Formats: sequence, C-alpha cells, structure tokens
Amino acid sequence: MFTDEVLDPVGTGSLWRSAQQAAQESTGCQTRAVHRTEAEVQTRSATISWTQTEPEPQEQLLQQSHGELDPPGLKDFLQRVEDSVIRELVTNARSHAFDEFQVNWEDQSHLVSCLHCLQHPSAQESGLHVTGVSWSCTGSVIACAYGRIDDGDWSTERSCVCTWNLDRRGLDPKQADLVLDVPTAVTALCCHPNQPALIAGGLFSGEVVVWDTSRTQDPVLVQTGMSADSHREPVYQVAWVPLQKKGEFGVLSACSGGRVLLWTVDSDLGRLVLNAAYALVQQQVPHSSTTSFKARGSSTVGVTALALSPWDPDTFLVGSEGGLLLRCSFSSQTPAAAPSEGHNATLRAPAVFLFRPRSGPVHSIHCSPFHRNLFVSAGTDGLAHLHSLLQADPLLSLRVSDSYVFQVQWSPTRPLVFAAATGQGEVQIFDLGRRSQRPAATMEQGGANQAATCLAFNHQNPQLLAVGNTKGSVCIWQLSHNLTEHSPRESGQLEQIANQVAE
Repeated sequence: MFTDEVLDPVGTGSLWRSAQQAAQESTGCQTRAVHRTEAEVQTRSATISWTQTEPEPQEQLLQQSHGELDPPGLKDFLQRVEDSVIRELVTNARSHAFDEFQVNWEDQSHLVSCLHCLQHPSAQESGLHVTGVSWSCTGSVIACAYGRIDDGDWSTERSCVCTWNLDRRGLDPKQADLVLDVPTAVTALCCHPNQPALIAGGLFSGEVVVWDTSRTQDPVLVQTGMSADSHREPVYQVAWVPLQKKGEFGVLSACSGGRVLLWTVDSDLGRLVLNAAYALVQQQVPHSSTTSFKARGSSTVGVTALALSPWDPDTFLVGSEGGLLLRCSFSSQTPAAAPSEGHNATLRAPAVFLFRPRSGPVHSIHCSPFHRNLFVSAGTDGLAHLHSLLQADPLLSLRVSDSYVFQVQWSPTRPLVFAAATGQGEVQIFDLGRRSQRPAATMEQGGANQAATCLAFNHQNPQLLAVGNTKGSVCIWQLSHNLTEHSPRESGQLEQIANQVAE
C-alpha cells in the first residue's frame, strides 16, 4: 500500500549572479523514481460439471456395440470378399473413364430462367401467332414476326413486325419500341448480319420485303411486289446471303411452290431485283443406292426449310413438305424441268444429293457452326436428326417431342448443344456430350395447347435465347454457364460423332 514519506530538504546556492561567464552545472532531484504495478480482475474463473448417471467403462461399451452389430457370419463374409473388393477399388482408382467429368449439382430449373415476356396487345387480341424471331447484329434488338401457322388458305388479315431493344432503359414488355404494319401475315424473318436497321421478311402473299427501321416515315426499303419474278406461294424462309462483291448481301427466299430465288437490293429503284432462280422438281431429285424415293403428286417440291452452310458459300440445304432433305449448289447450271412462269432469270435445278427422306414435312434445318459436315433437321415426326453431309442416313436421331418440332438451332458457343421448339409448348436443350439422350434442360412456355413456334440464340450474348409461341408472346430466356461455356475436349467429341458411320 502507498504511504507518505517525509524527506529532508536539500538546498543549492545560486551561481548565476556570481559567475555568469563560467560554465554552469546544476543537479537536482525532487523525489526518487516510483515504480508502480497495477493488476485487476473482474470475475474469477469457474468450472461447472454434472452427470445424470455414472459412465460405464469404455471397454464394456465397445463390447456391447460389437455384439449388436456383428450378426452371425458377417466376419466370415468380410474376410471372404476382402480381396475382391480391394482389387475392384484398385481398378477404379486406375480407370480414366470419368476424367474431366464435371458433376452438375444444380437443379435443372436453375439452368434456365425467364427474363422477359414480350407481348404486342393488338396482335394477341387478333389471335396472331409468332412465326419468326431474329436478333439484330448488335445483339440488343429482338425482331418478332406475326402471322399464323394453322391457316393454309389465302388470307388478307393484316399483321405486323415488332422490335424491342432489351438494352433500353425503361423497357416495357407490353409495348414494342417499333411496330411495322404489314398488309398480310409474315411467315419468315431475318435480320441483316452487319446492318442492325435492316430486316428481311417473307409474306404469306409470296412477297419479299426489306425494312429499314431507321426510316420513320416509310420503313419499307425495297420489296418484290406482285411481279412476274416474285413467288406465287407463301414464303417460308428468308436468309441474307453474301454476294461475290465483298460486303454486299442478297436475300435468299424459298416458298412452298418449289422456287428458291436470290434477290439483290436496288435502293435506287426501290425494289428487289432477281439475281438467280432455282426450281426443285421431283423428277430431277438425285437418287442413290442407299435411299429410295418415288415421285408422287405434284411435280414441284414445296420448300418448307432452308439453311446456308457457314463453311461453303456454294452449299445450301433444303427441306420439303413431302419429307425430302436435299443438298443443293448455287453454282449448278442444270436447267430445271419446270416452266419459267415469267421469270426473267433461267430456272436451274440445284439439288445434288438426297438424304434419307422423312415421314413428314421438314420444318427446320440448321448447319453446325463448329463442323463443316454436320447439320440438324426436325419436322413433324417429333425427332431431331443429326446428319453428315457425306452420308445419306442420319448419324443420330433423338426423340424431342410427341408433337411437331417447329425449329432447331445449334448453340453459337457450345459445339455439342442445340435447342428445339416443340408443338407441345416446350423448348428442349440437348447436350450430345451427356451419356443420356434426355434433354439437358427444358423450358416450359406455359399455357395449354400453346406451341413453341420459333427460337433464336443471341450470337452477341449467347446466354440469351428468344422463343416465340402461338400465344403471341416472345419469351427471353437466360441460360446458365453450363449451357453456354465451351467445355474441354468438346470439339474432339463432335469430331468423333461426325466421323462415325450411320447405322
């Protein structure tokens, strides 16, 4: 404890007055150094323990548990199979069967999610269907065509083409950014690959139109009109084709009348000019020893599907309403055995190879962007057929739906993935790298008897997939990384599929 201490005083005389010029030294100390130490504690430690019963000896517990878990014969069985189990474990440890296999722990519903449901109220009130969707070259704008898929008669019902910019702030899913009025149903749609404002469309009346969305007064840039060169039947497919002059594109159109026409855009005249004309006639369909085909009915081959090869600019594929699947050539000089019907250009027969015919109309064809010989086709048989350009029979056939398949399309980023829109309203996504042939993901469009009529992957943003349906709406789905990211050895697996021989 601290105590008071009295010290004797010490005095020191002043030296300042007596010797200012001399060196001055002074030393003094008031108290001695005090050393202090502090320690405190708030509470003292405590230990509490209790027990309800007295613990049994550990050895006795082990003996009791061993007696309960050791039925008669277990020890002999374990000793008998021990060597076999060890051998199998060593074999599995050395196996490479599951190398690079990635387990998908995600629930299937997490693989896809719906971001937007785009609707045009007036089109829905009229009961119109979405007949085509196409992304702009920037990947920001989705274009949607309205028409009907269940009306095979001549129709004068007005229709429209709508666009939505998904990057625009304040996007209204029920209000299109742009509405293009069309005097008849739109049956085909395709955005320009380089110019985001240009959209090509095919009409039920047989016309081909190119719209320029940057023109506010008159968006129709060029059209064929009802001329002698135009189609006489509904146009079921349009596509932009690169021309010989670098940077220029023409419009390729196909109709159910068996004509495939190539148009060039003449902005000065305000119309599409016929550049080349092709006619598909049953008598000129090539035959082979592996395929059997008998011409019956009309002599023309009604074209319902068209696909361009991204690898060979001279090759295009055609599917017909009679189930024919043909490889064609733009450079064919064989005259078509069909009347010209007033066409200014000479009709040529483009078919050079016949694949195994299908049992019903072919609705969609799409060439693989990752392999020059592979393409997929689908139609009314509910199957997706994987083909090689070098073989007549399909390499693989997958059951997609019990109903029609309206469109199939390869993923722009995954070599083994493609999507299919079905008449049951579902969109199935298949991954050929999986051991199972079941879909990797399924997108439900919702609503009874609402078919998914068309779909389109976004090449700029591959995680987005647009799907149109007969309800008149376009759903924008977001895909997970598992469906969009290129996995290791995937291209090699695709090469193995392409090299296999059809059964």
